Amino acid sequence: MEFVGFHKIPRLFRDITITEKIDGTNGCIYVPEDPEQRILVGSKTRWITPETDNYRFAKWAYENWLELRKLGPGLHFGEWWGQGIQRNYGLKEKRFSLFNVAKWSDPAVRPVCCHVVPVLATGLFDTGFVKNTMINLMLTGSAAAPGFMQPEGIVVFHKAGNLLFKATLEKDE
Repeated sequence: MEFVGFHKIPRLFRDITITEKIDGTNGCIYVPEDPEQRILVGSKTRWITPETDNYRFAKWAYENWLELRKLGPGLHFGEWWGQGIQRNYGLKEKRFSLFNVAKWSDPAVRPVCCHVVPVLATGLFDTGFVKNTMINLMLTGSAAAPGFMQPEGIVVFHKAGNLLFKATLEKDE
């Protein structure tokens, strides 16, 4: 039998980024290396098309395919949210917000048809810091849709562990 070593364990008290958890539906854009190939559009569990759509996300993506190619080759995940989806957030339109805030926070580098989930806080991991960020979100409302006072919660990205954790303001037991 070939020896398999034990993996390195990341340190807990390292950098985290806390973003707003938006209540919509998961979306995925795959941009192929070959510019002649069409982009692919996915939900959380499957590839979709305008004929097998998820809240019209595929229709939107195919209408914006040229701009979405600017994401570059690979898989790009985000949340499709707004009018008619889950909490609605008081919006009259739908939006696609990318999850990778390290790459897409600057509006000058991301496609104009895309948003990014809002960063609520950054710092060293500390449960008090995380809880205070949640309390602030509850008191001030959504950063993604200012004025909307029923945000869903937060996502904590632990950089050293390369892990995501979520916490919701309601029903998080």
